[in-house]
Amino acid sequence: MSATPDTIVHLLRHGEVHNPQGVLYGRRDGFHLSTLGNRMAERVAETIGERDITHLVASPLERAQETARPLAAARGLEIATDDRVIESTTVFEGMSFGEGAMTLVKRPKLWRHLRNPLTPSWGEPYKQIAARMMAAVEDARVAAAGHEAVIVSHQLPIWTTRLHVEKRSFLHDPRSRQCTLCSLTSLHFVGDRLAQVSYSEPAGDLIPVGDRKAPFSAGGAPEENRP
Repeated sequence: MSATPDTIVHLLRHGEVHNPQGVLYGRRDGFHLSTLGNRMAERVAETIGERDITHLVASPLERAQETARPLAAARGLEIATDDRVIESTTVFEGMSFGEGAMTLVKRPKLWRHLRNPLTPSWGEPYKQIAARMMAAVEDARVAAAGHEAVIVSHQLPIWTTRLHVEKRSFLHDPRSRQCTLCSLTSLHFVGDRLAQVSYSEPAGDLIPVGDRKAPFSAGGAPEENRP
């Protein structure tokens, strides 16, 4: 069998979100791309819009759907919405970063959620995230067999998938994730075998330096409300 990849499934993180309060928005509705986020999505379409992409999937959340639209237009594709690639859940959803550690000090009921960072105890288990993401990846691989597919998802699900396929520990510092806004984590398959993982940042030059390692996007937020 040739070692040349015959199918590629790209995991595309959404662009910058308009989030002036610095809220950890999770799965909440109403969080759309910022003006810069829309530019990032356009950049992705300009960068990979001429590639052999035949299948396009997106999380149901607004920021993912909006990121997918320029690429859908460039490729003449419909966006298939897939709940399996949605953001992970967390008990901290709705908190603003500006509240920070003082919120935890004042709310001791939250402390118990920090007991196990490996599961993690504060949200959806990493193994569950990896399982649903890999199921979506497999379906996308089959749908785009011999071509390329794009799945628009979110930082933690994408990073968890990468840790899973590279057989690395799920335990990590969120600041260490190699998954910037509108980045591509690309899974290269030979037949049904994963042969390679690559990473690129089509919109990397548009990301403010201070936001590159942020665990969530807070476009328009003052410094004290940014993660």
